[in-house]
Amino acid sequence: MKNRSVPTRPSASPAPRINPIPPRAAVVIVVTALGLVLLFSFKTPDTVPIRNAGGLATSSPGRVGATPKPTPNSGTITVTGDDVPNQFGDVQVQATFSNGKLTDVKALQLPFDRQRSAEISQYVEPVLRSEALQAQSAQIDLVSGATYTSDSYAHSLQSAIDKAHG
Repeated sequence: MKNRSVPTRPSASPAPRINPIPPRAAVVIVVTALGLVLLFSFKTPDTVPIRNAGGLATSSPGRVGATPKPTPNSGTITVTGDDVPNQFGDVQVQATFSNGKLTDVKALQLPFDRQRSAEISQYVEPVLRSEALQAQSAQIDLVSGATYTSDSYAHSLQSAIDKAHG
């Protein structure tokens, strides 16, 4: 007997398995896409929350202390605002009105306990005074690097304006 072998087809090697995206990469792509969707769907608030002298949260569009312009009066009046504490020290201003117009703002108290607080207060006081006189209200921009002092200054000024208007 002859050993006959059964003719076989030429063996074709199996096609290599192609995985177009490795599993780790797929996870990274999905997480990145989700992060982008969340980022682009985030809505920033139109108002910035602030605390008034009583500690209650209020809001205004990007400025501190929404204040109507003073009503016209005759004469000059000087009013001291509330003492407004913050984590660096107390802030208190005195406002002078002439014929209903804010003509001067003087800082009676600013943070000074630490050397850095004193330096910041010395720098920020004329900036805040100028902002208040230009705005004719407590709607002043906060000074970067002096946020707490700026916020307290605006609230003390707002209380002075409120007192001036009875």
